[in-house]
Amino acid sequence: MKGTKRTRIRKNDQVIVIAGRDKGKRGRVLAVAPVTGKVKVEGAGMIKRHQKPAGNRGGGIIDKEAWLDISNVQVVDPQSGKASRVRYDIEGETKTRVAAASGHVLETK
Repeated sequence: MKGTKRTRIRKNDQVIVIAGRDKGKRGRVLAVAPVTGKVKVEGAGMIKRHQKPAGNRGGGIIDKEAWLDISNVQVVDPQSGKASRVRYDIEGETKTRVAAASGHVLETK
């Protein structure tokens, strides 16, 4: 089994897809899987799934987000709105995530 990738992208971050079929799309991160190095982005990597009815949920063909490789997305810089890498600033005992392009702190809610 491969080693885990250190994820600098977190759930609810605004990201832009930089490679693949959905290149250029922006969205919010719905889920992160550090073990496999994958992320789910809202509105990107849409696939169709044939789903059986179960419980109170009906069946049919549904659209859902597929897992994208974490290397194919970058965080959106809050200042410029462009793709940016993420770095960490360590001051004393506080460690903050920062957009490398502008130096603005990334707010994670």
